[in-house]
Amino acid sequence: MKEHVVIIGGGFGGLYAAKRLKNAPVNVTLIDRRNHHLFQPLLYQVATGELSPADIATPLRRLLKGQKNAKVVLGEVTGFDVENRAVLLHDEVIHYDRLIVAAGAGNHYFGKNEWARWAPSLKTVEDATEIRRRVLGAFEAAERATDPDKIRAWLTFAVIGGGPTGVELAGALAEVAHETLKHDFRSIDPSQARILLIQSPDRVLPTYSPDLSAKAEAALARLGVEVVTGTRVTDVGPDGLRLSHDGHEDDIAARTILWAAGVQASPLGKALADATGATTDRGGRIPVEPDLSVPGHPEIHVIGDMASYAHQTGTPLPGVAQVAIQQGRYMGDLIHRRVQGDDLPSFRYRDPGSVATIGRGKAVAEIGRFRLAGWLAWNLWMVIHLMYQMDLENRVLVLVQWMWNFTTRGRSALLITERETPFAGIRATAEIGLKTLRETATLSRVRETNTMRRAG
Repeated sequence: MKEHVVIIGGGFGGLYAAKRLKNAPVNVTLIDRRNHHLFQPLLYQVATGELSPADIATPLRRLLKGQKNAKVVLGEVTGFDVENRAVLLHDEVIHYDRLIVAAGAGNHYFGKNEWARWAPSLKTVEDATEIRRRVLGAFEAAERATDPDKIRAWLTFAVIGGGPTGVELAGALAEVAHETLKHDFRSIDPSQARILLIQSPDRVLPTYSPDLSAKAEAALARLGVEVVTGTRVTDVGPDGLRLSHDGHEDDIAARTILWAAGVQASPLGKALADATGATTDRGGRIPVEPDLSVPGHPEIHVIGDMASYAHQTGTPLPGVAQVAIQQGRYMGDLIHRRVQGDDLPSFRYRDPGSVATIGRGKAVAEIGRFRLAGWLAWNLWMVIHLMYQMDLENRVLVLVQWMWNFTTRGRSALLITERETPFAGIRATAEIGLKTLRETATLSRVRETNTMRRAG
């Protein structure tokens, strides 16, 4: 009987592992609580209306339909029975011979989870459409507001976190406000919007070289983004945020706050650690062996954002897509070899470099000893992001959309699709005003009736 390989997570790591096992003498079950693979590096473009969700998400069944030894299970894993080699779902138990856990990472608010209500992060399609709703709703609310202070607050956008996601998001927001929507409103001027990028370290893109960080900051400034470094966020609320710098605190009135400051491994990391006796680091990741297995459990492997792999350099590998992709490929090859009685050397990560975009025609790239900035880096960024799309149809859709947006300087997906009104505060004020008017009118009618009765 063929061995059964169970993979948890349809992200980069899990999907690349599953596809790598296409010709292996095993049966593969891929479990995910969503039915699609999401190309997360382009989520910020959904959040800012440049792409639609379907452009960067592909059903898992479509991606694996040609792989006869693989099946997809839509479900949520709740725990592990390590002794009986079983994965526990809400309504099912799935047994495995080998297990790959690649459930990715979620949001990390550093102990301030209550901030999530006011400062959404960017990890899922739902996050992206919610951010898009808030951003576009802010302009709509400002259009209807009459108080100058409220208008300024609606037109102030704060992005917390100066890594690649924060930089890309802030640059895209600046383009939306200062270019795309510039002439779309009558009562406000969207180009007067204030875009803040707040970073606790002393420079943006801290994993890049200092000169590229400086070039990225200069490019952001040219787009109209205010970069605030060396500053901590100490409070977040519905009306704004509080910043601390050199012992001084400032309150910023901003109705749209976006979180790009940190990630934490999936809670399944702790569940697996409890079941296997493994440990987790501060980010919730499980330290793994050189073959990516959990200590003491050679049949269980953890990859991607859930794994802490420090065997190569002494420090854990970064939580980036390339690490997950290479670990997924390695796991597929390793299992294929082992079921045939062979083996592979320890996993080794080959860093292909880093690329981050700031805006149209603006990007920075660090590839080995080479450092690029500007137009060339931006073209390189486009090629890489097209190349790693898992579905050909998505590649074509994204390329066509990018070409159109570049030519027209427009964004075709600037839609508010959620049911919640983007200007609830204005609606509440209006409802209070109407209620007051009705009560006043009713009181006037009562007085008039009483006066007529007395007169009669």
